[in-house]
Amino acid sequence: MTARSEKDRMHVSRRAFVTSVGTATAGLALAPLAGGASVAVRDRQAIRIGIIGAGRIGGAVGLEWAAAGYDVIFSSRHPEELAPLVEQGGVGTVAVLPNQAAVLGDIIFIAVPFDALPDVGRDQGPFMQGKIVIVASNPARQNGGPASQAALARGTGIVSAEYLPGVRQTRAFNAINYRFVTSEARRRGEKVGIPIAGDDPEAIRATTDLVTDAGFDPVYVGPLSEASRFDPGTPVFVSNMTAAQLREALGLR
Repeated sequence: MTARSEKDRMHVSRRAFVTSVGTATAGLALAPLAGGASVAVRDRQAIRIGIIGAGRIGGAVGLEWAAAGYDVIFSSRHPEELAPLVEQGGVGTVAVLPNQAAVLGDIIFIAVPFDALPDVGRDQGPFMQGKIVIVASNPARQNGGPASQAALARGTGIVSAEYLPGVRQTRAFNAINYRFVTSEARRRGEKVGIPIAGDDPEAIRATTDLVTDAGFDPVYVGPLSEASRFDPGTPVFVSNMTAAQLREALGLR
């Protein structure tokens, strides 16, 4: 990726881009996009990442992607409250409504509370069909709602896939604290490992690239049915292990 100054010349102003977002989504509010197109993640200037749930982990990871040169579309029901994130992210970073992020994002990153996933599937799911969707939401181990309880009983990856049908889902960035995303990204020496679970080969490759570009080492654990191996309460959760340490702890080759 070239310097930010080159990216500045290639993009319209933030205000113009926000205006274009509103125009582009105005006629799409009730109709899903045609999904399934191949995504070349390494061509960062061609990739827009839509983030649904721009709180602690969504904001921290999104800023690392913005620093790596991606266009990042943060979203909230009150996008005006995300002005500090947009300012930090710089050119190519905007804040919109969740439906707009789902429409305009080539890849979607979901970081809402796990018990909100059914609502995301209902409200934004039609706009994400065929897209690569990375989910960082964790079930609540105490006082969780029906979604969290189902995930703890049957497996986080299995249940999250049921709430988001028709997307190419992976799970990643759920096993690291948002503070460490900021402090440990691109650290010298061996980087912090980020476990990944997924079934779709292209989604796994894209997630691997995005983990690397955020400044971490990707570790593929297995299909979505194996995602609970790095859930809250497991030995590797928020451990800041290196990739080699993660593989040893999880018994991976």
